[in-house]
Amino acid sequence: MPKPVLGPERRTNPLIWGVAILCTLITLSVIITGLVVFIGYMVVRPKVPQMYVRSANVDNFAYDMSNLMSIKLSIVINAQNDNAKAHASFYETYYTLWFDGVKVAYLRSDPFDVARNSSIPLYYPVESTSIALTPEEGEIAELALSQRQVALDLKGSTRTRWRVGIVGSVKFWLHLNCKLKLPLNGSTVYPKCSTKS
Repeated sequence: MPKPVLGPERRTNPLIWGVAILCTLITLSVIITGLVVFIGYMVVRPKVPQMYVRSANVDNFAYDMSNLMSIKLSIVINAQNDNAKAHASFYETYYTLWFDGVKVAYLRSDPFDVARNSSIPLYYPVESTSIALTPEEGEIAELALSQRQVALDLKGSTRTRWRVGIVGSVKFWLHLNCKLKLPLNGSTVYPKCSTKS
């Protein structure tokens, strides 16, 4: 039988060794980054800050035969930071109050910080000018007057940022979409409405 003939020993190209070393370094860096993030999470146990409607009440709601509506109310929105080891920053806070698809008011806030394990109330006294309604919207306003209760929608968002130990800062959008049913007798309502829900 013929014996196999072995050729000269072939060596691995240095370029392939370089690529292999580079891939190994990238893999190690990903593993180390994952460990740092996990350890930072276990140490800090971060919680996403929240916004929630603490209270709301209508002081005045008027609608006349010329299809003009005006409303005066107060809304308190709380910014809550449940992080035990990090303060949170809130910015780009922008909400819109609606009555049956009609804009009633814009609720805005300048950037602010909330200390760890605390909250800050944002007070919004709303007094609209006379708002022209269509006949269909006017019927809804008349129904609200007859039932002594007005339904409003509060929609909008805010951005939050807080630092998670050695991991760095974390950013989130907080979206709020609340349906408020407020009595017209001036009593205060405490709706269960938050960015978490």
